[in-house]
Amino acid sequence: MAEQENATVEIDGTTEKKDTLNYAVEVEVVGDCQRHVTVTIPVEDVQRYFRARYENLAPVAEIPGFRPGKAPRKLIESKFRKTVTEQVKGQLLLDTLTQIGDEQRFSAIGEPVFDFESVSVEEGAPLQFEFDIEVRPDFELPQWKGLELPQYVHEFTSAEIDSHAGRFLRRNSNLLPATDAVRAQDVVTLSIETSIDGEVVANLEELAIPVQASASFRDAQIDGFASLLVGKSINDEVTTTVEISGSASNPIARDKKANVKIKILDIKRYEDAELNETNVEKFGDRFSDVGEVRDAIKSELERRMAFEEDRLVRQAITASLTEAANWQLPPDLLERQSRRELERAVMELRRNGMSDEFINAYENKLRQNSNEQTATALREHFILERIAESEGIEDQPEDYDQEIELIALSMNDSARRVRSRLEKTGQLDALRNQIVERKVLTMIREHATFRQEQFTLPTDDVAPVREYLAGRGDAEIPVAKSDFVEPVNAMGKGEHVAPRTGR
Repeated sequence: MAEQENATVEIDGTTEKKDTLNYAVEVEVVGDCQRHVTVTIPVEDVQRYFRARYENLAPVAEIPGFRPGKAPRKLIESKFRKTVTEQVKGQLLLDTLTQIGDEQRFSAIGEPVFDFESVSVEEGAPLQFEFDIEVRPDFELPQWKGLELPQYVHEFTSAEIDSHAGRFLRRNSNLLPATDAVRAQDVVTLSIETSIDGEVVANLEELAIPVQASASFRDAQIDGFASLLVGKSINDEVTTTVEISGSASNPIARDKKANVKIKILDIKRYEDAELNETNVEKFGDRFSDVGEVRDAIKSELERRMAFEEDRLVRQAITASLTEAANWQLPPDLLERQSRRELERAVMELRRNGMSDEFINAYENKLRQNSNEQTATALREHFILERIAESEGIEDQPEDYDQEIELIALSMNDSARRVRSRLEKTGQLDALRNQIVERKVLTMIREHATFRQEQFTLPTDDVAPVREYLAGRGDAEIPVAKSDFVEPVNAMGKGEHVAPRTGR
């Protein structure tokens, strides 16, 4: 039972002092992150709300035959009962949910869900209503001090730098028409038809895709992509079979095998991409000689290595912390968080200075495994938030300045414009989680022991394609623009869940 104390409430634009609601709450545990709540408001509180409404209405009520403020109470109640009843119901529900939030009865991660129309209120009876709410799970904080973590070491050789030079140079090379057969690293224009169980589910026209080992789409990956096309000519057709992701945008295609028919429409080839003094001129004033280009390539590889090391170390931390975290996560929560997971991934990659090509390929990989990625990220997020609370770790204004400067630098944009976009799309909240979680992870590393391991940078011979091989569906998860909605308003004390990606 909620304790009764004085408070103020605004009714029809006037503020009056009133007692808080003396409601009773019954909570049913539906799942680790789900509660079903029944609230009963006593008749005395219901009558108090009706009385307050009628008292505010009486001086201005217009009743034929009476001057404003002079009509009998019974006539006012008779004429305005339906309107007042709806107003009382709305105010009672809002005040109750707000009070429950203020009392922090739940660590809410979603808005209460209930059927407003089904709630019935009468002046002479108690009011009872029910709602479902998503909450942070209850759990014992795992041991986070003294973890044994990998420490990756690697020094890039001249041979490795040379092997990455072609990709680096192609970004600044011209594409020229080719009339002979397809070669690796050409850019081919294709039409692609995808069918499942004999039915065509998608037609993609005039897609320009680099010929690399694999082609990564939003919902599937064509492995052996280069093997399919190398040696083929314009108007040739090839076919292959792929597995569509269980997180695909098109529901009917999820976890299905698809037949893919590819037709070559055009072939283009990059100019000479050998690392020599002549090709350095393609970069304009950015580099004066081959040595500076090699230094730039090495810096890019080192950024990639730092990102991969951070990802793998975090993966090890997550595996240790979530070993016993087998909580049931509501499907609706996972679906909502998938979009924010992608937003966080792109933000983190931008912050680390990754190229657009790498970001697109990484994003596609996440989309293809979004359910699994989101579940892992949520479990990790809940634990890191608890550690942050127990250790008093918080975000600071200067943290946002630093993060936004890094993102702006990688995008060759101004910090002011980047901040404005993050504010408009609601992604500052995601940035807040990213900041706090990074601080917690730094603290975990400071209390860890390390074992050195050799590191080999993963090959990135993957062509990212910003299309759905099996077509779009109702479950499309946008990431370029955000329709972020605050998870909790009425409850007041909910936490914003937007788990960071970096795995």
